[in-house]
Amino acid sequence: MYNFCTYALKIILSLFGRIKVYQKENTEISGGFVIACTHSGWVDILWLGVSMLPKQIHYMAKKELFQSTFLKWLMEQLHAFPVDRENPGPSAIKTPRKLLKNGEIVGVFPSGTRTSEEVPLKRGAVTMAGYAKAPILPVAYQGPNNFTDLFKRVKPKIIFGQPIYMPEDLPLKQGMEVMMEKLEKSLHDLQTQLREME
Repeated sequence: MYNFCTYALKIILSLFGRIKVYQKENTEISGGFVIACTHSGWVDILWLGVSMLPKQIHYMAKKELFQSTFLKWLMEQLHAFPVDRENPGPSAIKTPRKLLKNGEIVGVFPSGTRTSEEVPLKRGAVTMAGYAKAPILPVAYQGPNNFTDLFKRVKPKIIFGQPIYMPEDLPLKQGMEVMMEKLEKSLHDLQTQLREME
């Protein structure tokens, strides 16, 4: 179901303009990893999934999307799992940690709220990666964010950064602080690179 939906999305989205993907070789990571992407609208979620094909992403999704029977089924087919954004608690880490240990990819949007403004990153991606001892792959997206942008044929671009690994010589808490700093810098640098690319 995941592959069917994602390849169908690729065809539909490509009608509005093909995406330019840069540095996809950085996705060749052995084992599970957290993919942390910039977030400014619902379209970036779709393009991220398409650009990662044939690899599959397990997305964190707000629990409200799982309340109806149909949506719950659909979310599960798309490898999404629920999280309570208001009260995340320890259980929020349990599912992604298990996925990462099983060699899966967990998708997170650390800027949280969809915005074009620079906002402090949420710590979920680093917390997951730290406890699972998995790397984080920073990703930046630029392009259409909504239906209006799609019909204006705003060109989409996505760039994959270098994976960020937990420092082996530091305690967990300090190591996660280092990862957080590197993630913030990497996402900022990747966004700057995208703006300079045609």
